[in-house]
Amino acid sequence: MEAEHSLLANPHFWVNIGLLIFIVVAGPKLWKALTSVLDQRSLRIKNQLDEAQKLRDEAQALLNEYQRRQKEAAKEAEGMIAAAKELGEHQTRDAMAALEASMARREKLALEKIAQAEAAATAEVRREAVEVATAATRKLLAQALTDERATALVDQSIKELDRKLH
Repeated sequence: MEAEHSLLANPHFWVNIGLLIFIVVAGPKLWKALTSVLDQRSLRIKNQLDEAQKLRDEAQALLNEYQRRQKEAAKEAEGMIAAAKELGEHQTRDAMAALEASMARREKLALEKIAQAEAAATAEVRREAVEVATAATRKLLAQALTDERATALVDQSIKELDRKLH
C-alpha cells in the first residue's frame, strides 16, 4: 500500500489525472472549437484563393483584351500609314500630271507666240519687199519711161479698158 500511498501522494500523479479528466471533459469541446476555428480559417483562405483566382482571371481577360486592342490599333495604324502613302503617291501623280499639263500649255503658248512672231516677221518682210519692189519699179519706170512712151501706154490702157470691162 505504500506504493499506492506514495502514488496518491505524488503531485505528478494528480496533475496527470487532472490533465486526463480535463482532456476527457474539455477535449471534445476544445477539439470542436479548434476544428471550427481551423475550418473557418481554411474557408477564409479558400475564399481568398478563389477571389485571387477570380482577380487573376479578370486581369488575364483584361490583358487579352488590351493585347487584342493593341493588335487592332497596330493594324489600324498600318492601314492609316498605307492610306497616307497611297494618298501621297496619288497627290504626287496628280501634281506631276498638272505640271506636265501646265508645261504642255506653256509650250503650246510659246509655240503660238513663235508662230505669231514668225507670221508678223514674214508679213513685215513681205511689206518691206513690196515697198522695195515698188520703189525699184518706180525708179526703173521713171528711168525707162519717156513722156511719149507713157502717153502711148496710157492711151493703150484706156482702149483695152473698154474691152476688159465688157
